[in-house]
Amino acid sequence: MYCVRNVTDNLYWVGGNDHRLELFENIHPIPRGVSYNAYLLVDEKTALFDTVDWSIARELVSNVRSVLGDRKLDYLIINHMEPDHGASIEEIILRYPDVKVVSTEKAFLMMHQYGFGIDNVETVEVKEGDTLSLGKHQIAFVEAPMIHWPEAMVSFDLTDGTLFSADAFGSFIALDGKLFADEVDFDRDWIDEARRYYTNIVGKYGSFVQALMAKAGTLEIKRICPLHGPVWRENLGYILEKYTKWSTYEPEEKGVLIAYASMYGNTEYAAQALASKLCERGVNNVWVYDVSNTHVSYLISETFRLSHIVLASVTYNLGIYPVMHNYLMDMKALNVQNRTFAILENGTWAPKSGDLMEEFLDNEMKYIDVLSGRVTVTSALNDDKEAELDDLADAIAESVAELQLS
Repeated sequence: MYCVRNVTDNLYWVGGNDHRLELFENIHPIPRGVSYNAYLLVDEKTALFDTVDWSIARELVSNVRSVLGDRKLDYLIINHMEPDHGASIEEIILRYPDVKVVSTEKAFLMMHQYGFGIDNVETVEVKEGDTLSLGKHQIAFVEAPMIHWPEAMVSFDLTDGTLFSADAFGSFIALDGKLFADEVDFDRDWIDEARRYYTNIVGKYGSFVQALMAKAGTLEIKRICPLHGPVWRENLGYILEKYTKWSTYEPEEKGVLIAYASMYGNTEYAAQALASKLCERGVNNVWVYDVSNTHVSYLISETFRLSHIVLASVTYNLGIYPVMHNYLMDMKALNVQNRTFAILENGTWAPKSGDLMEEFLDNEMKYIDVLSGRVTVTSALNDDKEAELDDLADAIAESVAELQLS
């Protein structure tokens, strides 16, 4: 028994799905699972594009055998060496010892670092502009460094217009039979997890993504085959537009993310009061998150989506509340920019979080605006703060209204 789907008449998806893994890269929750995609092209020569995580290596081998039958595997093309794609290299070599392994110089170095047994097979080192003939199909190789590892490349089938895009254009969520993006309601059911995947995995490297997009713009792409998530064969402009916004750190939407850190509910109450005032002013695209029980990967995804962020934090040991500080550090690490912030602080005896958050935004991040009119709550929100909260809501609403998105 096997689980294979045709991408085209002679290109097969031979990957698998994982619903058992709880944390992708042991950090990001994946409650709806993840797919590990590999693709097998059958021509005069046969080529397997990438492998899969060790957890589904047996499925990969079964799927490849079901397609090849008695034929041999001529080439194993490795676009990306990260273990969720490269871990089964040795397993393929054991079953197809005459296979030639095709990859970049850096990728071969990493194979040796991981201890993958490639010493007894022929290796073919390729670089930008090199091509490989499989018969009818001609494969061109394009270097894609830092998307999101330095060894990464993408492969392009010049004959059929298929881009094997490595970790670009991928998404969390297991496929569960639905191979193509047009087989799901992507904008309703998938876009949030595609954004969360990009922003947390690739988000730091926007300039490198832009460089790859510029190269891709010279190719006649008909379909995109990523290593996670569905294959794109229709409406490619949709996902390309999303990648343009994400990689240039431009907000997708005018709206407000209110991220609050509250110990006893008082800062939360102030955050909710601000959300209500914003909605009264016609700013309805408002999203409120507790940083203590929202995984930071979701916060980062929402930060990329929305134009305005309110940081509402209690003071803790004369500093920023730890989980709020972690959120700020992740924003910095993932190169968040082109956003407008507002600040609400709380403290019973020495409110300091506001100064520290603004200092972090000013000194540690790029292209960030901080609105004036910070609100300082002492212990709990009282009537004497009504006017200040109104002023902050006015400032945020005015800033949202003035923003122009392309």
